[in-house]
Amino acid sequence: MSPLFTAYLFLAGAIVSEVTATLLLQKTEQFTRLAPTVTMALLYGLSFYLLSHALKTLPLGIAYAIWGGLGIVLTLIVSVTVFKQTLDWQAITGVALIVCGVVMINAFSKAAAH
Repeated sequence: MSPLFTAYLFLAGAIVSEVTATLLLQKTEQFTRLAPTVTMALLYGLSFYLLSHALKTLPLGIAYAIWGGLGIVLTLIVSVTVFKQTLDWQAITGVALIVCGVVMINAFSKAAAH
C-alpha cells in the first residue's frame, strides 16, 4: 500500500471520528451525561491521533482543509437527514463552495501530495 493511500485512509478515519464526536456533542447535554461525554472525548482524541498519522505524508494545510471541509459537509448531511434540521439557500451555497474547494485541492493543487 502506498504511503499516500495510507495517509488518505488515516485522514478518512480522522474525519469519521471527528464527525461522530461532533454528533455526540449534542447527546452530552452540556457534559452532564457521562457515557456520551467520555465517548465524544475519546473520538475527538482518536480523530487527532489519526490526523497526525496522515500528516506524515500530507501537507498540514491540505490535510486540515480536507478534514475540516468534509467534516462540515458530513455533519451537515447528518443534521439534515437524522436531526431534521433545515437549510436556507445561503447555507446550501456555502456548503457547495466548501465541496468545490476540497475537490479543487485534491484534483488540481500542486500543494497536495499526489
